[in-house]
Amino acid sequence: MNAHENSECVKNVTRIGIDTSPIIYLVEKHPQYFPLMAEVLSRISNGNMIAISTMITLTEVLTHPIKQGNLQLANDYEKILLNSVGFRMMPVEAQIARRAAELRAQYNLKTPDALQIATALVAGCDAFLTNDIRLKQVKVISFLILDELEL
Repeated sequence: MNAHENSECVKNVTRIGIDTSPIIYLVEKHPQYFPLMAEVLSRISNGNMIAISTMITLTEVLTHPIKQGNLQLANDYEKILLNSVGFRMMPVEAQIARRAAELRAQYNLKTPDALQIATALVAGCDAFLTNDIRLKQVKVISFLILDELEL
């Protein structure tokens, strides 16, 4: 699939699982990925798309700002993830844990990756947004890789 076709896929997604790195790119305004993430956020804010992530993401994005004493950045992450219209943060419950274990067993994934993908699957996501190309080995959900997308 070329980048144009892949960007068209974003337009057809109504429920998207979001990995940690795209959230970091959005909040920290990464020069390469921010415009694309701003477009995704716009679609979420306008009600055209629902974003799903797991509380694992919150742990991952808060660690560095807390370690650095950057409470403003930590607050920015919490605001986006916990208070944005269209973002749903899901706890790791038994069904997700079981599905993550199956993914780990089948694809030899790390636990955080397996939990992220399992959350997207249990939540009925159309696709999973990430920049980790290694995750494309998982064949049970469509992956949208930021490096392969364009506006």
